[in-house]
Amino acid sequence: MTASYDTPVVIDRRQGPYGEVVLRRHGALLQIIANGCFLMDTSDGRSERLLVDAAYDALDGRARPDVLIGGLGVGFSLAHAAADPRWGRITVVERESAVIDWHLHGPLSAISAEALADPRTEIVDNDLVAYVNEKSATYDALCLDIDNGPGWTVTEGNEGLYSKAGLASCARVLRPGGVLAVWSAQPSPEFEGSLRNAGFQRVRTEEIPVARGVPDVVHLAVRAG
Repeated sequence: MTASYDTPVVIDRRQGPYGEVVLRRHGALLQIIANGCFLMDTSDGRSERLLVDAAYDALDGRARPDVLIGGLGVGFSLAHAAADPRWGRITVVERESAVIDWHLHGPLSAISAEALADPRTEIVDNDLVAYVNEKSATYDALCLDIDNGPGWTVTEGNEGLYSKAGLASCARVLRPGGVLAVWSAQPSPEFEGSLRNAGFQRVRTEEIPVARGVPDVVHLAVRAG
């Protein structure tokens, strides 16, 4: 029996180091579900594109900046960055091997194949929290899209990334004057305060209009020079 167009169909289901991750098709859309929590789909991509563009604009014309993208997701952020020749090195850290595989060999390659073939692109199979703790002064921009927001994390382990110590690690991977851009499903004045308390400057929030409900946002902050 063929499923109806409106019935989600599971394409792949895997058990990863942080729980279950599922790729499913719902009509024309591809969706990623983690531990039963909807993460993202291929319906739009405005949020992911604004995340990358807002980070670039906040760099004030820095030539060929290197960007670290936290979370591969459905690939919109990577594809948008790779389509912009102004970016230098593009590194994406993704902790779910299944997600990487869906891009390399699965249906999400329709979004990311060209970007993955770009010589500027590197995919790192690692947890972002661990990765930023290991690096220092490597990137001009850090774009985070690994949770539904600082107050709505996918796993408990991500909460530390938005703490004072976690934000210090984010600052450490940025060169002086580098930009931290964090996607969130809703505004967070508390997180703005955390960014300032962690020593970031020019903290602000950009809204992303949505069809209904509270706008998505991108939190922006600049590492002190």
